[in-house]
Parts: sequence; C-alpha cells; structure tokens
Amino acid sequence: MTTWRPTASREALAHRAALLGMTRAFFAARCVLEVETPILSAGGVTDPQIESMTTCVADAPGARYLSTSPEYAMKRLLASGSGDIFQICKAFRDGERGRWHNPEFTLLEWYRLGFDDQALMREVDELVRSLLLPRRRLAPAEHLRYADALAQHAGVDAHDASDAELSAAAAAHGIRCEASLDRDARLDLLMAFVVGPKLGLDRPTFICDYPASQAALARLKPGSPAVAARFELYLDGLELANGFHELANEPEQRRRFEADLATRRDRAQAQPRLDEHLLAALAAGLPDCAGVALGFDRLTAVALGAGGLGDVIAFPFDRA
Repeated sequence: MTTWRPTASREALAHRAALLGMTRAFFAARCVLEVETPILSAGGVTDPQIESMTTCVADAPGARYLSTSPEYAMKRLLASGSGDIFQICKAFRDGERGRWHNPEFTLLEWYRLGFDDQALMREVDELVRSLLLPRRRLAPAEHLRYADALAQHAGVDAHDASDAELSAAAAAHGIRCEASLDRDARLDLLMAFVVGPKLGLDRPTFICDYPASQAALARLKPGSPAVAARFELYLDGLELANGFHELANEPEQRRRFEADLATRRDRAQAQPRLDEHLLAALAAGLPDCAGVALGFDRLTAVALGAGGLGDVIAFPFDRA
C-alpha cells in the first residue's frame, strides 16, 4: 500500500516553497500587509456556481461555512482601515474534484486601494511573470473582452445570442448538457469547455468586461451593453485568477446576494445565510479598491509544467 505517500515530489514541494517566499517578497516590496482571517464563518457564499462546505461547532447555533475565499473577511479589514492587504490561505469548495480541482486548495488573494481593474491586471501580470522566471519568459499579455472571446472561440454573441443559439454553439463543439440551464449557466458552459482551453496558450490572456449578470462583487462600468469591471487570467488554457474593481454599494450587493439565492432556489441548491458582517462593512464604507484571487496550486503547476494539481500538492483529496 503506497497511498500514504505524497503525490508531489520533494523537488516540486521545494519549488512551491520558493514561490511562496517570492510571493511574500513581492508584496513586502510594495508595503502590502499580510493578514489572516477565519476559515469558518457564520455566513456563506451565495454564488450559484460555488458550493460551500459546512460544519457544526458545539454550543454555536447553526452551521458554520468553510471559507470558499477570504474575500468577505478581508473586505471587513479594508473597511476598518487596514490599507493594502494580501493573504495566502486554504479555501474549500464542495463538488470540485479532478485534474485541476481539489476540494481543499490554496488561494492567494490581495486588495489594492486606489486601483481599478486595469491597474490590478498590470500588477497580476507583474507577479505571475516574476514567479515564472527564470524557467519561462512570457510574451506580452493579451487582453480580450468577454464578448470578443466568445465570438472568436465559440462563434456566439455573448450579449444578444438566444438560449437556443448558445446551446447550439455548445453542441457544435461536442458539448451536450441534458440539464435545464439558465442563460448564465449556458455561457459558463461555453467559457469552461470551449473558450477557456484555447486561452493563454502562447502568452497570458486577460478576459475582461464580463456581462453585468456575472458581475458578482464587481462594480458595473458605464455604457451599453452593461459590463462588469471584472477580469480573469488564463495561462496554458487554465483559469488562474479572478479579479474585480470592487463594488462598495451595500444595497446593490444585498440585492445581488438575494438574486443569487433566488437562482439557487430555482436550481434546488442549498440556501446559505447571508454574510451580514460583510454587508455591514460595506454600509460603513469600503474604500475604493480592486481585489483578486489567484489559485496558487494552479500557478505552481504552470510554473513547473505539471500535468495536474496532484504534482504540486503533497496530499490531494484522495490521499488526505
């Protein structure tokens, strides 16, 4: 029986440790404070695409949610006057297992005051380039609007295509889903299985200006059609990071959370409690800032040219 052994080599673990050290040095040079926030929370994430794990704590009412991201707690620190902050932490998501997914994973998340999504994309690019050297030199990053990426790689208009046209585009690429999907779920299907694998193959690709319906915690940009100040970074066909020019409007954020819960009800998904601590922090005043979450395991795998997360995690889920 060898399943007690780690799946990652010692060399991979040593390189991972070096990348962690380089990451901390990157932020120290920019006077960004390292913080820690709780893994357990009384409030959960409402995003219909993400499922939280829960646990119970003795003498505490109700379930507690394992963090899917430290975002909510970090925004509470920002609202309290922390200034620029970053965190390297464990995050947990249910139903995510595979070559590039593990239910427990490492996130690097940071927030920069006075940055918008454009400024933060530049810093993400700087960090990723610095971590991949000297093994790999990257060509200048490509920036594609979400609608342009869907048109180029899936042949559909992300803003105006009908649900039938979105399903037909998926079928044309060999993807069939028997489940009943709403519009955003159809778009997510195309992005995950048709568009994403074609991105970042010869240089980093930033996808930006997501549809307003996929803004999540990002503010909207002026103009028509409405788009979000949100971006994702792809490299080698993998999504590595998701960033926002952060929404600071508490009533609008509450409305979005409640809309998420309605979608989850329609899909017969769990109904997590809203994080009222976050909403109170937004009401108190979140400074103008941009933030991003970067999958550290995936970045390490890209840096090493690994074939999956098991090559850079000592003990993935099946061996935990």
